[in-house]
Amino acid sequence: MLAPAEGSSINVDNTPLVRTSRTSVMRRISGIFNKNQPTSDESHLNYIELGALSDESNARTLGTFAGVFAPVSLSMFSALIFLRMGYIVGNAGLLITLTQFVIAYVILVFTVSSVCAISTNGAVEGGGAYFMISRTLGPEFGGSIGTLFFLANVVSSALCISGCIEGLVENFGPSGYLVKGIIPGGRWWEFLYSSLLNIGNLIICLIGAAMFAKTTVFVLAIVCISLGITFFSFLYQGEISVPIPDSNTLIQNATYHVNMTYTGLIKQSLENNLFEHYGVTGIMAGANMSGELKNPAKSIPRGTLSAVSFTLVIYLIMSLLVAWTSHTDLLQNNYLYLEGVSVFPASVAVGLFTATWSAALSNVIGGSRVLEALAKDNIFGSSLNFITRGTWNGNPVAAVLISALLVQIVLLIGSLNLIAQLNSVLFLLSYLATNLACLGLEWAGAPNFRPTFAYFTWHTALIGLLGTLIMMFVINLIYAACSILLCLLLVIFLHLFSPSKEVDWGNISQALIFHQVRKYLLLLDSRKDHVKFWRPQILLLVNSPRTACPLIDFINDLKKGGLYVLGHVVKRDIDDEPDPTPDMNLHWLNLVDHLKVKAFVELTVANTLREGLQHLMRLSGMGAMKPNTVILKFLDDEDDAVDFLADAHSPYVNRDFDEEMFPVNSNDNVSSVEYVQMMRDVLRLDKNLCLCRNFAKLKKDPKIVKTKLYIDVWPINFHNPQSMDAFDTTSLFMMQLACIVNMVPLWSKLKLRICIADDSTQKIIDKLYDMLKKLRIVADIVPIAGLADSLESSGTNVATFNDLIMPESADTALTFLYLPPLPPTDEINDVYHENLSMLSQNLPPTIFVRGVSIVTSTTL
Repeated sequence: MLAPAEGSSINVDNTPLVRTSRTSVMRRISGIFNKNQPTSDESHLNYIELGALSDESNARTLGTFAGVFAPVSLSMFSALIFLRMGYIVGNAGLLITLTQFVIAYVILVFTVSSVCAISTNGAVEGGGAYFMISRTLGPEFGGSIGTLFFLANVVSSALCISGCIEGLVENFGPSGYLVKGIIPGGRWWEFLYSSLLNIGNLIICLIGAAMFAKTTVFVLAIVCISLGITFFSFLYQGEISVPIPDSNTLIQNATYHVNMTYTGLIKQSLENNLFEHYGVTGIMAGANMSGELKNPAKSIPRGTLSAVSFTLVIYLIMSLLVAWTSHTDLLQNNYLYLEGVSVFPASVAVGLFTATWSAALSNVIGGSRVLEALAKDNIFGSSLNFITRGTWNGNPVAAVLISALLVQIVLLIGSLNLIAQLNSVLFLLSYLATNLACLGLEWAGAPNFRPTFAYFTWHTALIGLLGTLIMMFVINLIYAACSILLCLLLVIFLHLFSPSKEVDWGNISQALIFHQVRKYLLLLDSRKDHVKFWRPQILLLVNSPRTACPLIDFINDLKKGGLYVLGHVVKRDIDDEPDPTPDMNLHWLNLVDHLKVKAFVELTVANTLREGLQHLMRLSGMGAMKPNTVILKFLDDEDDAVDFLADAHSPYVNRDFDEEMFPVNSNDNVSSVEYVQMMRDVLRLDKNLCLCRNFAKLKKDPKIVKTKLYIDVWPINFHNPQSMDAFDTTSLFMMQLACIVNMVPLWSKLKLRICIADDSTQKIIDKLYDMLKKLRIVADIVPIAGLADSLESSGTNVATFNDLIMPESADTALTFLYLPPLPPTDEINDVYHENLSMLSQNLPPTIFVRGVSIVTSTTL
């Protein structure tokens, strides 16, 4: 497509987006990727509300014309309008040339629509495209694109300087087209001229935004005058001979000089140039000025769209006049033929010099503002702190110096044509990211995305995104693939190491996830539930996480991809103010991250624990994702003896969670009567019930797990042995849970044992094996010696059963016990709870299970 010339960016925003401490320069430079995270108060400094801009309004001095229209127009013209138009038309033909412009400008217009939509949706600070992308897609993606965008600006500035110097030497060098021998030629002479021009750009940038704006407007006036003279010359000149430059050694030689014909406006030239004989960039120049614009939301859309329209008209007129007036051979062999046609040849040379020079200036000042924004946002940690300190009178002097130095280094390469395509691809990548940001905002459908620029839809953003992506690969397949790969590597790198990853800018990914989750939650219909696809949806009631870390961790294994809710009840009068749950919720979420469990957190305020549990059971979850199983920690002081967050030997230790965050409540004085009432409430609401005891003994260290052999299931009602049925709902639910645990990699090496009475007939054993086979549960059936006699003789003496179970559990990692039916009244709640306590005393981690619904399927 067409060669790039990217634009400028000014920003005198004196308010840093991230606070930095005053330290020595060497210490600031050496502290690369400081891992110190901002405090919660500091993190909010990274998000700027509209009202926060009032103090900076005096620093914003540029209007639409000087701040957007002029730099965008000049960046889009660059060397192309004076140096390459004839070559393009001569080789591609008028029709293909116009088609190229149409394709390029369709992509540009749709991308500009995305820029306008984002820029009119809130306050836009310095950094232009980087600021828009980072505040929408997050610091990692924004920092990656911003870094590549900065490098693209640096290389583009060097390319434009080289183009300017090339035109200077072509016109005034040893083989000068206008005047020969005024200046010497050669690589190092050209490097000297380039260096002087780079220094001139540096001086203008150091003076500041006002000087740049005046320079840009002045240069645009010169370019327009040059174009006016050129258009007049096309219409005025008749047929003339135009000499071919001596530098074209394929045509010229020392003894024979070739002239070619400029025909003037004749039909034959148009017909000859109609068919073939064998990218435009710069639209971010105005957006990059965002830090200096008085009203970015107004200036960016108006200025950019006006500049795009203006340059399109100029390009179309130029293409038509070139094709209508010039012989094909002349167009193919003379880049500078416009000087030979113009009634004032020097005007073309002046237009060429000023257009390329202004594009170089725009790129270096634009790159410096992107670099300053990266430093302010702490993307690369303290390594760029010296840039935020190196600001004078609102002008980022350090960023300008670094940008100019890098331009000078790039100029040492010499032949920049080797990386020109890569430069174009990097610019297109930034346009792609801008379209992606706008598309994400539109698809997320957030109410606060309501830009005042209304002429866009997700269709325009998608077309712009696909167009830029396709053009990247059309320009150069390898460069495009490498650029995308480099971008992704930077994203990963910044995600792992950048201190800015915790900033509170708002992340579009969260809005998109919400949009999709809501949509699929509506599609999830509880009326279509089927037992074949049953999975545990667990509500775990946690009193104090300090003493429940192993249990929280274990239930994460038990959920099998189902819903997992950590519920907590704050016992207090609901009328008391303020509500403690918002702050507590943040601590719980941090705990979930620390324990690495995939759980939701639900907190409620109630006068009693029982009342709070009722709230949680009825209101936890959403739609068809509601808890079907409630798990309670056993009412046992022994399990509350260890503080796993403070114990130095605990794998869960984290002293950041102090007792003010998570007090040690010791079951908050819940009586056994109330506890059994809570169990009864669970079953009354048709939820499966589990009671977990002795989980302070649970060790998930793989080395310790390897020392155990079994997961035991006891499908025996020890309170009423005569009612034992290994095929009832509770027994099957126990086997299902045991099987789920056995499917987890950590527990998969353990054998599943079904423990039954030793007097069971072979028929019963065969029937049980047959059922396990149909349920696809791999387990051994183990008759326990002496169990039958104990069941017959001991009656309800559960302590005897405990003595019987303990020897069998020496190599057991986890035990599932049958939870007997609950007493119908509260009078014997204490006795019931005491029996459960005696039955599970000193056993391995134990789960009492009571099932109320069918959870297994034997059919396909």
